[in-house]
Amino acid sequence: MVTPVPELLALARVLGDRATPAKPLGPLTTYGVGGPAALYVEVETAADLEAVRAALHEVTPAGAAIPLFVLGRGSNLLVSDAGFEGVVLHLGAGFAGLELPAAGGAPEVRAGAALALPVLARRVADAGWSGLSWAVGVPGSVGGAVRMNAGGHGSDMAACLVRYRWVDLVDGSGATDEVGHLDYGYRSSSVTPTRLVLEATLRVAAGSAEAEQEAVSAIVHWRREHQPGGSNAGSVFTNPEGDSAGRLIESAGLKGFRLGSAHVSEKHANFIQADRGGSADDVHALMEHVRAAVAERCGVTLRTEVRLLGFGEGKTGAVRATDDDRQGSGGPDDAAPGAQP
Repeated sequence: MVTPVPELLALARVLGDRATPAKPLGPLTTYGVGGPAALYVEVETAADLEAVRAALHEVTPAGAAIPLFVLGRGSNLLVSDAGFEGVVLHLGAGFAGLELPAAGGAPEVRAGAALALPVLARRVADAGWSGLSWAVGVPGSVGGAVRMNAGGHGSDMAACLVRYRWVDLVDGSGATDEVGHLDYGYRSSSVTPTRLVLEATLRVAAGSAEAEQEAVSAIVHWRREHQPGGSNAGSVFTNPEGDSAGRLIESAGLKGFRLGSAHVSEKHANFIQADRGGSADDVHALMEHVRAAVAERCGVTLRTEVRLLGFGEGKTGAVRATDDDRQGSGGPDDAAPGAQP
């Protein structure tokens, strides 16, 4: 069980009903396992967001440190069984809006950061616009996708994003910037840890609802055929250049390998499944076992794509409210967050 530090207790008092102590995080992730956040804050409106920023400023004088983490849909996140001794901020339905192109206007859609990518893909397809069907196969949020340059099925955010709106949770700054500011790479961006993505403007093209709905259905069918369901966070490791993490894991003899309540999927070796009611620490231990075995047997060190929260210094993926280092590493998942995995 996490034990709130005095700064967290003070923050909870200032935020009142906006904050929930000891909120279980496992149910908010696709793994379904893991412990609580010391303090959980649901942000539904611009007023809520401003209240959180003002409260952080009030209770974090020089030298104080409150770990912060922005939670998206939890599709690329593993929370330790011990939980997270900090603040988890989550954008609610008030930030999940969608505006389709206006008649005679630019072929662009505006999507709130909390909007689920599959919902975005389906609604845009139903309206007869093309260019975002790939997003139906990515279970994250728009904000997290902007932050990590999420992608799949031949496209990614770098190919679709026009501009994005953000605020800084610590210094109070904010702006709407063009996509070029993000310095996108493979599953990475220059979004700094304290910056919260609020909205994205995405490029689309005129199409037909029937054709786009068929494209969405084909992607959904492909995923059901080739990827496991159940409790997982998608691909655990990024693909090394010129190779496949799944192929390496399978060649190391680890397909189906079990450690406690977690196992490597029999359907796709780059997926690790958690048993219902299982242990996040088992999942993490299996990740490390797979990484070590592949390095030993194949000579390749895999890089974890899943964000890890509460697993010790350097592994939380969180940022402290008084950190001066604003250089984001750029990859979730993050989940990065300051990111929205």
